[in-house]
Amino acid sequence: MILLYLLRRDLRISDNVVFSAIVKSSRYAKLIPLYVLPPHQMQLSDFLSSLEDEYPYPEARSRLGRFWRTGPRRAKFLAQGAWDLKQNLKERYNSDLIIRVGPAANVVKEWLHSQELGDEIGGVWMTRDWASEEMDEERDVDSAVNEARDKEGRDIDWKVWNGEEMLIHNDDLTHPAKNTPDVFTTFRKPLEPLKSNVRRPLPPPKSLPPLPNRIPAQSSPFRIPTDYETFLSYLEAPVQDLGLPKQISHPPNARSAHPFEGGEIAAHTRICHLLASGAMSKYKQTRNGMVGQDFSTKLAGYLANGFISARQISAYLDKFEDGQQPVNYEEDGLMRFDESPGYGKGENEGTKAVRFELLWRDYMRLCMRKFGTSLFSVHGFRGWQQEHADAPKYKSNWLTLSDPEVRDAFTRFQLGETGSSLIDASMRELYLTGYTSNRARQNVASYLAKWLGIDWRLGAEWCECCLVDYDVASNWGNWAYVAGVGNDPRGRGKDAKKGGKKAGKHQTSKVIGTDEGRRFNPVKQGFDYDPKGEYVKAWVEELSGINDVNVLMQPHKAYEAKRKNSAGVPALRERNLDWVTNPLVQIDYARPRARN
Repeated sequence: MILLYLLRRDLRISDNVVFSAIVKSSRYAKLIPLYVLPPHQMQLSDFLSSLEDEYPYPEARSRLGRFWRTGPRRAKFLAQGAWDLKQNLKERYNSDLIIRVGPAANVVKEWLHSQELGDEIGGVWMTRDWASEEMDEERDVDSAVNEARDKEGRDIDWKVWNGEEMLIHNDDLTHPAKNTPDVFTTFRKPLEPLKSNVRRPLPPPKSLPPLPNRIPAQSSPFRIPTDYETFLSYLEAPVQDLGLPKQISHPPNARSAHPFEGGEIAAHTRICHLLASGAMSKYKQTRNGMVGQDFSTKLAGYLANGFISARQISAYLDKFEDGQQPVNYEEDGLMRFDESPGYGKGENEGTKAVRFELLWRDYMRLCMRKFGTSLFSVHGFRGWQQEHADAPKYKSNWLTLSDPEVRDAFTRFQLGETGSSLIDASMRELYLTGYTSNRARQNVASYLAKWLGIDWRLGAEWCECCLVDYDVASNWGNWAYVAGVGNDPRGRGKDAKKGGKKAGKHQTSKVIGTDEGRRFNPVKQGFDYDPKGEYVKAWVEELSGINDVNVLMQPHKAYEAKRKNSAGVPALRERNLDWVTNPLVQIDYARPRARN
């Protein structure tokens, strides 16, 4: 019998519940690892066999902003990861990752009735993903399998496994998902100490059943390339144009903070580097940084695609804290830990903070399970909560793209031409590299939602398009959190007031759609987290010659008489840039003088 294993966000061999289970099963002599590219989330038109073929699916664009669901940076990261798994299965198990174009249920249905396999398929397994689209996909596959079972009387073993995607195992949670507390602290405390409450990851299987001799071809009108370069080009090429009115040029001195490749091997290499270099132990002190590769872990993208699991990360932390080297580190080419500060000295502030972040990731997933599609509602989690409780109804008045002035403002936001330097640096970095720091993301979300009053979901959609490390629960949950419609007790204050001065025709803060409980002042945040302006200078090339940090963080101050002769200011004034003279919101902040 053949087992069909449908992979999604579990693109790894180690700590993989299905690969571990198949080894223990005597039912299956053959195994097909199958990865189906979803046309509702990825633009797959370049996989067409001929230019004359008609693409049978709608474009994979977001609902509100009509942005690509998967932009070129994430498409490349995902392609690298899928091909990495493909090669690992070939080299280590004489197997393969079979790639097809979806929908997944259609592929499963075709294969269940194919001449090559037909009645030989005795099982269809997959892991559960609690995001709404993935749950729909699971139901569709369920229907395809049950149709074959019920109408044809076939004995098909259909099983959906717990994907082991969280730090805390589903069976070890103190509350069922539907009763997840609305405040993170209430959720967190019963699970501490985290180090003692995480299950051990599953080891990689020693062997896997081989592939069957014949495998159904990709159905018309698509083709699947046999080499990585073509596979990558098919994913990247259709989504290169992100719809902006002009290109954002890459500043000569800007370096990506996320130059890493996707895949299981790259994920393990990255975490070993963080531990061996000491960066992990310093994480709590550096996590609000903005420049460089090691101020944060950069593990989110690996987690989002299942190249590594949260409990694998925790296991690495355990080994480091307990004074143990990674298993087979010499054979696998991994770095040694024993020369790193903190090695063998137990949990430190950095490793504890990383576990905390992994638990926050769990919390966002559980909130997604609890609130369902409310995650994508303009009212967010709060709308769901008020429907299920006797509470004052939440009212909002978000600005939308139906207003041409708002559309113009949002385009400037995407281009990094708002006139708020920290925001502009972050948006340009995001567009050019697929990454921006957590501190910058919070400021960007706050700026769009609470300074401009623009529908926060447009920002979440743009991040879905651009981010290498996009994760549905974390992205949408954190945007809702900062916008004041998520699980944030500090984000629920009184209605927001106008926070900025009018600054020309682009001023959009005439109506604020949410409260000001967590509204960041991006100028103050720039002074606090980029005190020398290194980040802003790197990504906003027009400001690279400015030495006066007050002008650097508030470019409109270049036109103040007392600053007109500061280094770089005359040249900036000569350019007469519209986004400098007319910021979307003129946010002023007086930097406190240093005390003697």
